[in-house]
Amino acid sequence: MNAETQGLRGALELVDVIDLKWLFANEGVFLHVERLQHDADYARDLLARAAASGNAELRAAAARLADQIAAGGTATA
Repeated sequence: MNAETQGLRGALELVDVIDLKWLFANEGVFLHVERLQHDADYARDLLARAAASGNAELRAAAARLADQIAAGGTATA
């Protein structure tokens, strides 16, 4: 595991990850929690998909996680 993925895993609040998972599930999208926590590219792709959603709650949940990633300095490779 590299420093980027270690930082990503440590930066994300589990409650926010699960919130995003269920909001995505309502749209028929499967979110793999462990992969989101360990794979920065996967996380960025999902957050971009959520940010483009018509669902305001999903966009807000994605924004919370994006803020956490930015605070950890892990998603900008």
